[in-house]
Amino acid sequence: MNVTTTNDRYSAVAIAFHWILAIMITASFAVGLYMVSLTMSPSRIKLYNWHKWAGMTILTLAALRLYWRLTHRAPSLSASMPRWQAFAAQATHIALYVLFFAVPLTGWMYSSAAGFPVVWFGLIPLPDLVGKDRELAELLKPFHWMTAYALASLVVLHILAVVKHLVMDDDNLLGRMLPSMNGEKS
Repeated sequence: MNVTTTNDRYSAVAIAFHWILAIMITASFAVGLYMVSLTMSPSRIKLYNWHKWAGMTILTLAALRLYWRLTHRAPSLSASMPRWQAFAAQATHIALYVLFFAVPLTGWMYSSAAGFPVVWFGLIPLPDLVGKDRELAELLKPFHWMTAYALASLVVLHILAVVKHLVMDDDNLLGRMLPSMNGEKS
């Protein structure tokens, strides 16, 4: 079921998914960078657990967001946008969605292979994705951080593109993804 939007804005649900995931991904990346710099301690273990909880929440929200995106058409890009920019925007969005899944899944697989269970919010034990295997864990560990850095790089590229549209093009592209402040239907 593809629902066409009636205006040039994203729906309130799409906007909520965007900003919640943006905040969670940024926070999870920051916690990930910080936690690996700590020596082994209860604080480091707590941060690893928070990082895993965030990752599983990101994975869940990404699945819901993908479902929403597949069933609700995004507003069209401006007809005046050069083809290469439209292609770059589409390719970047596809890569972002792939990484929304790849980063938490590689982290979950790494935790499983390393023998560290994932217990979502300390309450819901999740199954291991792979059996305990130290060699596999050592292979997955750099893959997890490489996908995380790839995601962070695409987020920066995404932000730079928005700034370009805001400053150089003055085309209100950002307004399509901001929550409505004037009661405008979204």
